[in-house]
Formats: sequence, C-alpha cells, structure tokens
Amino acid sequence: MLYAMVCGFLPFEDPKTSNLYKKILAGDYKLPKFLSQDCAHFISKILNTDPEKRYGIEEIRGHPWFK
Repeated sequence: MLYAMVCGFLPFEDPKTSNLYKKILAGDYKLPKFLSQDCAHFISKILNTDPEKRYGIEEIRGHPWFK
C-alpha cells in the first residue's frame, strides 16, 4: 500500500495472472526516479523477498523516512 500511495501505481502489474505471481515472488518492480533516496531505500527494504533481509516492525519504525 505504501508503494501505491507514494508512487501512484502498484509495484506489480501484469495482465496475465501467472506473470503477475512470478513478478511478486521475484520482487520484480521498479522504483520511480521522483522518490527521495530515503523513501526508495525504505520501500526496497520492505519489499525484499528474502525474509532474513526484509524489514520488520523495529526496522520500519527506526528508518529515517518513517520518522
């Protein structure tokens, strides 16, 4: 939802459902150039497909963009 709110469109889109699922599972999305560096970093950490590297609640609350 954060991605959609700051970018104005969804991170994963494809008319073919199977391709959409592949993009979601692969984390295949683009960050618009108009985002601040802090916002882009924040979104990339939240959408990370690796659960070990993905931000949890504590990291989210501590990120400069969130504050």
